[in-house]
Amino acid sequence: MMKGLKKWRLFALLAALTVFLSGCGQEELSTLLPAGQVAKDQFNLLLLSSGIMLLVILVVVIIYVIALVRFRRSKLGEDHMPEQVEGSSTLELVWTVIPILLVLLLAVPTVYYTYKLGDVTAMGAVDDEGNAENLVVDVTAHLYWWEFEYPELGIVTSQELVVPMDEKVYFNLMAADVKHSFWIPAVGGKLDNNVENVNKFYLKFEEDSSKLDEGVYFGKCAELCGPSHALMDFKVKTMPRAEFDDWVAAMQSTIKDKEDAGTDTAAASEGEELFAQSCITCHAVTADTAKKQGPNLTAFGDRNRVAGFMDHTEEALKEWMKNPQKQKPGNTMPPFEHLSEAELDAIAGYLMGLSVEK
Repeated sequence: MMKGLKKWRLFALLAALTVFLSGCGQEELSTLLPAGQVAKDQFNLLLLSSGIMLLVILVVVIIYVIALVRFRRSKLGEDHMPEQVEGSSTLELVWTVIPILLVLLLAVPTVYYTYKLGDVTAMGAVDDEGNAENLVVDVTAHLYWWEFEYPELGIVTSQELVVPMDEKVYFNLMAADVKHSFWIPAVGGKLDNNVENVNKFYLKFEEDSSKLDEGVYFGKCAELCGPSHALMDFKVKTMPRAEFDDWVAAMQSTIKDKEDAGTDTAAASEGEELFAQSCITCHAVTADTAKKQGPNLTAFGDRNRVAGFMDHTEEALKEWMKNPQKQKPGNTMPPFEHLSEAELDAIAGYLMGLSVEK
């Protein structure tokens, strides 16, 4: 009696924990808290399929319990023989038709949303003046960082994707080295970045990321790509279209500022000079689309993380520069152990000052 009571108490405790812990998901990372129309459509499919499975389980459990209660040996005796239903056309029809109906109930909306969410015909649409009607972002996955190019706007950034709200944003997905997978859990499902072909899809961002605790949505690589796969994160900033246009203008101005500055280095700070000597070969600090070996650092001071996962502080940045292999094994950045603490401080201060939002 006591053992049975303890089991029921444990079951009740687990049930209560399930209810309470279901509300502990991070809004910036949870697929159960959709923040866009694509995510909502996919979430509805999840609810539908889960409901169908739960219905099947519930029916089977009820039938099983009824069979246990009604036909137990203690009630009917050892010699009781249940009614034989072999060859029953009615039963065979029931357990054939019902599964077909359940499959159709799931298949029809799944096929509909598959084609709806895969429709990228509007990606290349232009207005009467030849301007693109929709925002297109080329996403290139590297070991282990993300590059975001806005081809129609002539700018590029990395590690943080910035997009306008309440409109479709189209993506061209590709990889520079091995297969990766682009995934923003709160906004939509994942799609692979391949080396040999380009995958296309769209997402719609309907919530302002500035209202989140972190100020960003979290993006992940969802394809095992190497020893630092788990650290291949990126962040997403969503904002109203007017603010996005301001951000674009600020990014474009970094290119113009560079052109206006020419080769004049008289006003360069110590950190800028050291950066030019040690880092400029692999990293750009303007938003132009010239390809570099490493991530574009134009708005590094506005980022949420260092290297995608470390705290956004000068100390964390210095630790990253000293030994990037320790922090993110397998990445292609060399260590800068030859630099003194003062030199590292100068470079870190310079990079943290690269901002277009402040």
